[in-house]
Amino acid sequence: MLCNELWVSIVAVILLNASVFGVYSYIAEYLETVTQVSPNTISLTLFVFGGANIIENIAAGRVLTNSPIKSILTFPLLLSVVYTLLFFTGEFAVPMVMITFLWGILAGGIMANINQYLIASSAPEAPDFANGLFISACNVGTTVGAAVGGLFISQLGTQYVVLVGIVSLILSLVTILLRNYMYSPTKQLSKSALAQD
Repeated sequence: MLCNELWVSIVAVILLNASVFGVYSYIAEYLETVTQVSPNTISLTLFVFGGANIIENIAAGRVLTNSPIKSILTFPLLLSVVYTLLFFTGEFAVPMVMITFLWGILAGGIMANINQYLIASSAPEAPDFANGLFISACNVGTTVGAAVGGLFISQLGTQYVVLVGIVSLILSLVTILLRNYMYSPTKQLSKSALAQD
């Protein structure tokens, strides 16, 4: 049976992945219709995103190891800032490329490591099982994010797909705070002490 902490972690991972892929799934369309750039510029922007992912993969593990809770709490806030900038400056090509670089840094190695940490730290006694859940939760998040992103585009327009990312990040932050509050080491120690009494 899955413990409550693991369920909360799964929801957080689904929301975090939805926040990235709800927007990224439509980035080419966004660049074409909102930023109105050429196909070559779209390719360059996607290349910048991928390059930023590679750069961040090198440092992501170190960042999370040094300060896991701080990294996990900071991630949704930073990505929300990037999405807000994207929403308000997405019509301009040069800012869009710079924002995409920042987005690629955050959405690459950092998010993947945070997702893995959330699941693995909730089920340390079953690492293989946790890894399977991590992959499944990421896939569900990608699917849900892309579906909701498509709905936003069809109802509101391409520019508003960024709101899928922002809303998912707000919900993920609430879920992460709930997880940290409910399952902090202090609370676990006090529960153990009460159980022994």
